[in-house]
Amino acid sequence: MYPTDRSRSTADTDGGAASHAEIDLRGDEPAAQCPYCDRAFRERRLEALHRGYDHPDRLSDRERAAFERAYLEERPTVRRARLFALGTVVLGYFGLLFVYAIVL
Repeated sequence: MYPTDRSRSTADTDGGAASHAEIDLRGDEPAAQCPYCDRAFRERRLEALHRGYDHPDRLSDRERAAFERAYLEERPTVRRARLFALGTVVLGYFGLLFVYAIVL
């Protein structure tokens, strides 16, 4: 249904929870903090996404609903970014192809 399963966790890839303490929150207090790994987030939406991706087996029904809501709200933005990246790659490829054809 939703991609809540990752092949590796962030603790395995970024050195554990100690590196999360260096997050710049741009304010005095974090808006939300994960109760499972004590990672701080600027927005509750980001914390809900974190819980859904990194702690899917620990979620209650309410937390799972918050994750699904945040995931669905984020989908159009992610899709737009992916299409922009794809367009950039395609334009770069054909641009280099035309330059190569003109030079030779």
